[in-house]
Amino acid sequence: MQVLILYAVVVLIWGSTWAAIPFQLGVVAEEVSVAYRFALGSIALFGYAAITGRQIRIPIHQYRMVIVTGALMFSANYLFTYYAINYVTSGLVAVAFSLLVVCNAFFERLFFKKPLERRLMLASLLGVTGISCLFWPEVSNLDLADRTVIGVILAIISVLFAALGNMGAIVNTGRRLPVVAMNAHGMAWGAVTSSVVALILGREFSFSYEPGYILSLGYLAVFGSAVAFGCYLALLRTIGSARAAYTTVLFPIIALLISTFVENYQWSTMAVAGVLFIITGNWLALTKMTRN
Repeated sequence: MQVLILYAVVVLIWGSTWAAIPFQLGVVAEEVSVAYRFALGSIALFGYAAITGRQIRIPIHQYRMVIVTGALMFSANYLFTYYAINYVTSGLVAVAFSLLVVCNAFFERLFFKKPLERRLMLASLLGVTGISCLFWPEVSNLDLADRTVIGVILAIISVLFAALGNMGAIVNTGRRLPVVAMNAHGMAWGAVTSSVVALILGREFSFSYEPGYILSLGYLAVFGSAVAFGCYLALLRTIGSARAAYTTVLFPIIALLISTFVENYQWSTMAVAGVLFIITGNWLALTKMTRN
């Protein structure tokens, strides 16, 4: 039951962040918005730890991997996601991000010698197929125009950074570091990394006082970062990175459900078929194989 609750929380929150991220783009540089997001997320977690008396210190000899994980998961991953959305629609980014399941499984094999599961690979294939069906109009119109190619490449780079960050999280969870402490310190280093990138690129540390920017930033920092990543890493510790990553396949369904009520999204036969593919893949990914 705990796994299902964690899974549902991650899917519901991160599925809704697709609607919030576009409000972060435009006025404020992507690097600066990412820095703001994870600085606020880190502050929220440090505050939560102080109020609840949770352990927040991390042994110095284990700190290096926390920095690496923070830079990958809470900076590079999101920088390239934000960059990609400037070039292609969020639907194509979602299609690319569904590959996280495969990337996590491959990197677990590469770094930790964990065997690839045929059942999980089939689930991944169904997931990617389902996402492609959901966003078929965008996938079918994909061309080799420079702008589109750049966007897809940026999205795939984001997925690779996310998967590498997951590998760092596996190391940290294997050391039994507290999830709140890992995320609080990791997000702080993610904010620092994004700030350094902003300085190197000469970005202005501006701020937008538009309600959409402020509200979306608050939601992304507290719920999309502090809460969701806590649940995600707890899930990763329990069921492994590849299965935990299958949450990314379900995000677009939540996004489209929100769009149905807010923007009157019209469901097509292809979209319904995509949902069925995703549900089937989800069942395969989360249920254990029965052995004769």
